[in-house]
Amino acid sequence: MEGLSPISPPLLSSHKRTVAFTTPLNYAGRLSHLLQLKGWNPLWCPTIVVQPSRPTKASIQFFLSTKDDDERTTPLEDFSAIAFTSRAGILAFWETLIETQKTPLQAHAENFTFTVSALGKDAELLNEDFLSKLCKKPDRIRVIVPGVPTPTGLVESLGLGGGRRVLCPVPLVVDLVEPPVIPGFLSDLALRDWVPVKVHAYETRWAGPRCAERVVSVKRRHRRSEEVEEEEGLDLDAIVFTSTGEVEGLLKSLRELGLDWRMLKERCPGLLVAAHGPVTASGAERLGVTVDLVSSRFHSFEGVVDALALTWNTTA
Repeated sequence: MEGLSPISPPLLSSHKRTVAFTTPLNYAGRLSHLLQLKGWNPLWCPTIVVQPSRPTKASIQFFLSTKDDDERTTPLEDFSAIAFTSRAGILAFWETLIETQKTPLQAHAENFTFTVSALGKDAELLNEDFLSKLCKKPDRIRVIVPGVPTPTGLVESLGLGGGRRVLCPVPLVVDLVEPPVIPGFLSDLALRDWVPVKVHAYETRWAGPRCAERVVSVKRRHRRSEEVEEEEGLDLDAIVFTSTGEVEGLLKSLRELGLDWRMLKERCPGLLVAAHGPVTASGAERLGVTVDLVSSRFHSFEGVVDALALTWNTTA
């Protein structure tokens, strides 16, 4: 997580905007830091938990371990590519990969070129350490980063599969409805003549019934003399979503707290809803949350933060 951790906001003041964000821990530090650089109060309110589990680690380990009938090769040798759709997938894969004694890909093989693909800044994790642990001869591996950092862009960048197999490390969704993104991604790969094989690399879980409490408890404050007084309403200027699961997690928690999205908006009439890319925006709208702005540069979080700044600068 680049050495950063989510930062709790200081006492809110009238001259600082407060921006809530619902990312899981593995993304929170980076986004919190970017919000602080703009001079805003970051309010971290995670609505989902993303982490590997024993079953997901075992699922990955199967593809990296030697076969029972051939100790020289692994099931991964039967594939031509790995397609990562998230940073969490890469980290979970790496966590299992570093525990293997041998590199799962041989230096020389009939299918010489092996493709590894990832989206946007996630591809930075596919560094020399990762590739050399995957294969003793990293030159065998080709890294692809699509120009458009979406699952659809990833499918297009891989080209025609020609009946080849592609390993897809994806989340196991628990206590939430699986968004159509991953099923659509696998279907699109099949339409491009790939044989996609899904492996649950990590779990995405709801953060629980009270996970929205921080969002609904930020009271508007102002200072009179030496006293800080609370007014009716919430001191919240924007909320940033980076996945559909985060939106669903927030809505579920609001219901548990006796609220809904309409009631939250009534408490924050000026609240801006920002989405990190069109996939998240589409998912939010499908769940009944109207999105005010969508980052057009969604290869990294800088895009959505800059979009917020531009909106506020324009309306100032």
